[in-house]
Amino acid sequence: MDADGDSSSTCDHDRTGNHDDVLSELLSGNQRHVEDLSNDYFSSVRTGQHPEAVSVCCSDSRVPQERMWGVEDPGTVFTPSNIGNQVWDDDGDDRIVDGGLLYPIHHAETEVATVVGHTGCGAVTAAYRVATGGSKPGPRGVDKWVDMLVPVVEDGLESDLIDASEDEETVINQLVEYNVDRQATFLRESPDVPDDVDVYGFVYDFQGIYGDDDGRAYLVNLNGETTPDAIAARLPEEYEAVTRSLLY
Repeated sequence: MDADGDSSSTCDHDRTGNHDDVLSELLSGNQRHVEDLSNDYFSSVRTGQHPEAVSVCCSDSRVPQERMWGVEDPGTVFTPSNIGNQVWDDDGDDRIVDGGLLYPIHHAETEVATVVGHTGCGAVTAAYRVATGGSKPGPRGVDKWVDMLVPVVEDGLESDLIDASEDEETVINQLVEYNVDRQATFLRESPDVPDDVDVYGFVYDFQGIYGDDDGRAYLVNLNGETTPDAIAARLPEEYEAVTRSLLY
């Protein structure tokens, strides 16, 4: 604000010019994207979408939501994400299925939902530390999502599935899978999700926790089934090795 009280001539926070290199990389990357697209790339989805699956992932730069499925065509996977790959949100005193998941199910004919956690999840780590007496990570917008995970972590630690005496890395990765199961169960039990919608739970592994294949999405929950042998029996033979568990 100037001496005459006019605030229109200056900006309180100048947010330009500090990261020109990053902006340049983004613009250059988008230019390559435009140049690589065929003329008919969007022809089948230009006026509507009918994604085969809605996949809620954790908001993490190491988890490529479409590339992990080998997706190249637009309109194939609807990709909401949030802190801790949570399928829910709070509406007053009610916990409801997040609209990012419900929208394609109710309005785009999507009949498959996947919950994708990942090894070394920072959200689960934060919730674990809060549950064991530590501080919230902040700021408030992050804490809201961590708070919603804390009861899941507490339940996991009290269950027979997780050995809380193990080292922190092992416990957190077990809790990642436990959280995927809890999120998948909430989806399957919600009256807002039709019974004919399949719900799959995965853990994306880039740390060699489940196996030696970096980038493998390990199937840990198949419509409520969590035992690896039982899941494997329902899969084509070539995919039997993609189901493993840290809990069972």
